Amino acid sequence: MEQLHKKFTDEQVIELLRKYLRKEVGRKYLQEILGINKTRFFALVKAYRDTPNQFSIQYVRKVKTREIPKEIENNILKELSIEKKLIEDKHVPIRCYNYSYIRDRLGKDYKQKVSLSTVIDRAKKNDFYLKKRKRTIHDREVLTNYAGELIQHDSSHHLWAPNAGEKWYLITSLDDFSRYILYAQLIRKETSWAHILALQTTILKYGLPFPYYKVFPY
Repeated sequence: MEQLHKKFTDEQVIELLRKYLRKEVGRKYLQEILGINKTRFFALVKAYRDTPNQFSIQYVRKVKTREIPKEIENNILKELSIEKKLIEDKHVPIRCYNYSYIRDRLGKDYKQKVSLSTVIDRAKKNDFYLKKRKRTIHDREVLTNYAGELIQHDSSHHLWAPNAGEKWYLITSLDDFSRYILYAQLIRKETSWAHILALQTTILKYGLPFPYYKVFPY
C-alpha cells in the first residue's frame, strides 16, 4: 500500500475526514479514495478528533499488534499446541480450536490476563488456525414442521475426556425441529437397557412424538 503522504496533502485528508464526520460521504467510499483499510481509516479519524489542529498524515502510523510479555506468549503457544494434539487425535471428537477456553485458562491457571483477539492473532501467526468448514446437509436429516413432531435417538463412541484414557458411549435424544437435546448420558458400556431408560426418561418428561427415529444401527 502506497504511503498516504505521497498521494495526498494534510489539507486534502482533513477535508475528506470532515466530510465523513459530517456524514456527507460514506466510509467505504473514502477508503477507496485513500487506498486504505478499515483499521487505518479509523486510526486517521481518531487522530484527527484527538488533535484536529496538529493533525498530520506524516505522523499517523498504522496500528501495531499489541505486544505482550514473552511469558504470556509462550503459554498461549503451549496451550494451542495441546489443542492441536487433541484435534489431530482421531479418537477425540474435537475439530476446531477453542480460543475462548485458552483465554480463560490463562486467566485461571496462569493468572495472566489476555484478550481473545490476542489469542486468535497468535494462533493465526503460528499455524494454529483452521478455517470454518462448510456445513453439509446430513444424509439422515429429517425435516419436520414443529417441535415435538419427531425425536432422533443416537449413540456415539468417542474419547470424550482425553485424560480419562478410555472411550465412553454418549446416548442422546434430540428434537428434530428445534435441535434441542432432550436427553444425554455418558456410559461405559452400551446396552439395550440403557437405551430403554433413555426412551422412558425422554417420553415421561417431554411426551410421546409421532415417530421416534433411531439413528444408530442397533
